[in-house]
Amino acid sequence: MAKFVIAGKADCPYYAKAELLADYLQKNLPDFQIFKIIHHPDLWEEWLKDVCEKNKWSHKNSPIIWRELLDRGGKGLLLGGYNEFLEHAQLYYGVTSSMTTEMMMIIAQENLEAHKEKALKKESTKDLVSPLQVWITSASTPAGCSLIPVLVSGEVFGRRTEMSLTLFDHPSTEGDLRSLAMEMEDLASPLLRSVAICTRAEEAFRQAQVVILLDDSIEQEVHSLEDCLRQRVPLCRLYGQLLEQNAQDTVRVIVWGKTFVNLRTELLKRFAPSVAHNIIAVALGIEGEAKAVLARKLKTAPSCIKNVIIWGNITGNHYVDLRKARVYKQESAIWGPPQYSRPVLNLIFDSEWVKKEFVTTLKTLTATGKHFGGILAAHSIGTTLKYWFHGSPPGEIVSLGVLSEGQFGIPEGIVFSMPVKFENGTWAVLTDLKDTEIGKDMMTRMTSDLIQEKLVALGELMIFQPYQSETEVAKGDEKNLSVSEDHQEECRLSNEHKDSVYSSITLDEDLNTSHCDRRRIFSEGA
Repeated sequence: MAKFVIAGKADCPYYAKAELLADYLQKNLPDFQIFKIIHHPDLWEEWLKDVCEKNKWSHKNSPIIWRELLDRGGKGLLLGGYNEFLEHAQLYYGVTSSMTTEMMMIIAQENLEAHKEKALKKESTKDLVSPLQVWITSASTPAGCSLIPVLVSGEVFGRRTEMSLTLFDHPSTEGDLRSLAMEMEDLASPLLRSVAICTRAEEAFRQAQVVILLDDSIEQEVHSLEDCLRQRVPLCRLYGQLLEQNAQDTVRVIVWGKTFVNLRTELLKRFAPSVAHNIIAVALGIEGEAKAVLARKLKTAPSCIKNVIIWGNITGNHYVDLRKARVYKQESAIWGPPQYSRPVLNLIFDSEWVKKEFVTTLKTLTATGKHFGGILAAHSIGTTLKYWFHGSPPGEIVSLGVLSEGQFGIPEGIVFSMPVKFENGTWAVLTDLKDTEIGKDMMTRMTSDLIQEKLVALGELMIFQPYQSETEVAKGDEKNLSVSEDHQEECRLSNEHKDSVYSSITLDEDLNTSHCDRRRIFSEGA
């Protein structure tokens, strides 16, 4: 039994000629077998070097041909290149090759195209076989528990995309994580390949392709708003370093929370610069609350209201813009097909309701945080991820916290909620929207808070001073001059949030503790 291995570059004409000769010999000789190895031209030299070093051969060109004295994998006897193989065929079998140079070049090109196509097919198959690596931080919280069924349903990543889910939290929650992991296995979801838990910081985000950052808390006790802001930095720095070290280069990071979402997103971008373009903040929670309030007023379903825009600080001073909002399937004297819609502001005849009751209701919801529960978090995160992977509905406006590049007159370098669309696995800011100008005072109020948050957190500013318009200063509105001592004490101890000018400090009822007492920094193993 004669067994030969023929290896070469996909575009090598001499490999093509040797391959054709070997095929002829195998077809006509019962005891002649061949095994082919073909590599892309960019990978050939490195592969050839490794083979020669392993077998102690000396060969530099394509193809390389050797005879295996045992089954494939045994000790090989180097024959040489094409010329040596041709001489061997002539001497032992009386067979030669009459292929022209032109035909050699044509077959070589066909080999290259076939190799590329095979490689692409293999890569696509690998994507189907290899599960998507998804990580959830603070996974034991109600938001994490509500999110898991949404992720494994197939609605987010696709009904053919399997995933491996890792639950990451503080070591003190290990028992809860194990119980949650067992419950996930009981789901018997066809898309859930595996579930794991992680409580060691240095192991976080290994090979992660999707990272979902939920609310976090800190270990140190804080007594002021400034302390709350500064305590965001250590954990964001740690997460940023872990994303840089452990996650895949194409990792997608999504940030959710009841407090300091814009700031946390900006700090993560700062400490994980290589993946900063793929870090975004979820704003659909606020958007959903606004749609629900409008739906109750219009006596319709919240899902029938589209294109509500959230501008600014997602968990702080923000502006709910209804100028582009439209309502579908509205029961009225005018009916139309399913795609027919009417402007929301044209259907709300009481302008005072929009200016006062609507704003007050949303402010109350944001201030108390009562509606920011696990179900809303899960839906908002799941919908944002679904749009990121598969695109948002055509023509629909989505609110998203992204890094400003100066669009709409927003200062550069701050994370700001603004209108976007998702397509082709990424997002784009809708800078071509008309009639979306924001008043100077409103814009300054929102951007001033965000800029000061960053400066205070990084230690470049000592005291946070809420923005005051000239009118407010003239009226001497003491409530809006600064964060009061009562409010600072409340941030540390109280279970009831008072109405504050700075609305992003809210009670986290899920953890039964204030938002100034966030999840402790993972010090073990960090």
